[in-house]
Amino acid sequence: EVQLVESGGGLVQAGGSLRLSCTTSGFNLDDNAIGWFRQAPGKEREGVSCISSNDGRTSYVDSVKGRFTISIDNAKNTVYLQMNSLSPEDTAVYYCAADTRGYTANYWLYRKGRGMEYWGEGTLVTVSS
Repeated sequence: EVQLVESGGGLVQAGGSLRLSCTTSGFNLDDNAIGWFRQAPGKEREGVSCISSNDGRTSYVDSVKGRFTISIDNAKNTVYLQMNSLSPEDTAVYYCAADTRGYTANYWLYRKGRGMEYWGEGTLVTVSS
């Protein structure tokens, strides 16, 4: 059974940092696209960052470039999203998603994750002003 479990969300003040983790099981993390997506109340889902695990290529939405970093620890089957310089506009539920069919990180970011095979339940990030 494929599982993606997010953790690391919480309440942080503007300017602070959080690191989200997505622990995966049930599939080979070595040859997939993994992404982080977020949805704020009343807004549609947005792609935040994606990574292609076979070549390490990453993709970021413009609003987080220079502040967020996605990474993979294959030994731990875990994908991370380091978030720095957080602002209230980053408040959302953050979801981890994965796909095994070989599409690129940029492809999934552009599609905002529509059609990705596996999703976690999400973790809430709240940034106070």
